[in-house]
Amino acid sequence: MPAENKLAALVEQGCPVFYFYSTEKYLVRQAVGAACALLARDSGEEVTVLDGPAPDVEQLIAAAGTISFFGTRRVVCLPELDPGAYSEKDLETFADTVADVENAVLVFGSVFEADRTGKARPGKRAQRVIAQCRKLGWAEELAKPGPSELRRMMADRAAAQGAELSGPAGAALLERCGDDPYLLENEVDKLAAAAGYRTITPALVAEMGVVSLEADVFEMVRLITARNAAGACKKLHILLRLGQEPIAITAAMIGSYVDLYRVKLGQQHKKNYSAVFKDFGYKGSDFRLKRSAQTAAGYTLPQLKACLAILLELDKNLKGQPVSPQILLETALCRLAMEGGVR
Repeated sequence: MPAENKLAALVEQGCPVFYFYSTEKYLVRQAVGAACALLARDSGEEVTVLDGPAPDVEQLIAAAGTISFFGTRRVVCLPELDPGAYSEKDLETFADTVADVENAVLVFGSVFEADRTGKARPGKRAQRVIAQCRKLGWAEELAKPGPSELRRMMADRAAAQGAELSGPAGAALLERCGDDPYLLENEVDKLAAAAGYRTITPALVAEMGVVSLEADVFEMVRLITARNAAGACKKLHILLRLGQEPIAITAAMIGSYVDLYRVKLGQQHKKNYSAVFKDFGYKGSDFRLKRSAQTAAGYTLPQLKACLAILLELDKNLKGQPVSPQILLETALCRLAMEGGVR
């Protein structure tokens, strides 16, 4: 979201048009809400909201053209605008209205699909509207926050409730929840209450945080990398008690080691984890591969090949051997711990 002081400066300067767009709905909603709140406070007017991707142009003309009783500019908000949903004729009328507005301030918000780099990919009609708004006032693409920004967001949210989120606990939350700010905020609220509004620790995140097989298995892989077979087996027992299926645990482990192998292979070809993320067509955030790059430093490529062979054997045995799945998993974890980690 744009900085509040930046928005306040634009409002004070009399900026007539604000356009916020992103691949993330929550970012657009936050920015549009912040701009409308500042404008409403400045003008003393209630915000007129026209919902939907293509509000009727006549409604926009009426809302934007009405003269305020107090002599201030009205605030008209289209929070879900999709210029591509208008016909060519209606879009021309829309553009003319935006250009000629005198009695109102317009606030637009749009969510577009992402391109391969993760940036918003507006269509041709949307690009025209964005260019016009940028010329007349303010248009901004809102970038998805990275891990450091999300950790600050979580720490600030905890602090606002009188709690403290430790650095390791914040990292653990990111591993479990990914980069979904809504889920992260909900988890912080829940854990702050569970901590008695004191310190949220990694242990509390592990005990009461959202269940994530991928995060738990990756923690197990880190224990294996450190050759802590006992710790890895303890984590395995917890997962089994929680009802996680042995084959699902094995699949998640295979996925983790495939990530390690790909990142390590990329490093040998002078490619960082972001390049690997793009080349192999991963979806969502590259945070997963960033963690993998850190863990892969504890392995050589031949060691990772051997680990994948152990996991392949485990997968076959789980599907074809009468031996207890827990014993098969524990044996595989011990073999992985003996193989893993730079000697």
